[in-house]
Amino acid sequence: MTFVATNRMEWLLRRVKEAVFLSACRSVLLMSCLLSVLSVSMYPGLWSIGVQLHSALTGSYVPGHHSVLLINSPTEEAAKDIGRAIMERRLAASINILSRTSTMYYWKGEIQDASEVLMMSLLLQLVKTKTSRIQQVVDFVRSLHPYANPEVLSFPVEDGSLAYMKWMDEAIPDD
Repeated sequence: MTFVATNRMEWLLRRVKEAVFLSACRSVLLMSCLLSVLSVSMYPGLWSIGVQLHSALTGSYVPGHHSVLLINSPTEEAAKDIGRAIMERRLAASINILSRTSTMYYWKGEIQDASEVLMMSLLLQLVKTKTSRIQQVVDFVRSLHPYANPEVLSFPVEDGSLAYMKWMDEAIPDD
């Protein structure tokens, strides 16, 4: 009887240790997942703060913090309407409209030749909303652009006038 009770106690002790170990593993896994989700969701905000601190402390520019968007338009009036709507939503700090450009492109298997108005918009890209800002502009432009497939391209700014980029930071509010 003592032998059976001892075996049973050992078995019970092993089961308790296994349960504690599994519970600890689950807790560590859950905390790791939670930390990963929080890190990913906070990364843009942390990056934005890091960029601002870096610029403030070193007086230098972090490449890619701003972007230049190129948007085509069939007429100067359409370009101005789109540009004004972008500015009213404070999605850009500055927009330059270049009139009378000639463009050639493939459309439905044929070469087309047309006259367009090129609109260059300097768009502040806070890393916190970098992707969403560009996509927000793209979606907005597509919603009111007369073309079925408007050209909207973005290019990261690698370097430039720090004073100008600071002005861009001030001109466009954080989300």
